[in-house]
Amino acid sequence: MPERIVAVGLLTRSDLELLGPAFDRIWSVEEAPHFTELLRAIDEADRKLHDEDEGRYRPGASGLP
Repeated sequence: MPERIVAVGLLTRSDLELLGPAFDRIWSVEEAPHFTELLRAIDEADRKLHDEDEGRYRPGASGLP
C-alpha cells in the first residue's frame, strides 16, 4: 500500500529547523514549477468538499481567474 500524504504546508526555514531531521521531504517553492496549479487544485478540492457538505456541489465553480 503506497504512503498517503497527510499534510502539505508552507514553512519557513525556521519552521523546518524546529521540525528537526525527521522531517525529510521538502521542496522549495522556487523548485516547484507547477506550484500555482497545485494551490488552485487544493483550493478547488477544499471548495468541493465544503459544497458537498452543504449539499450543493458545483463542478468547476472554482472562482479563480
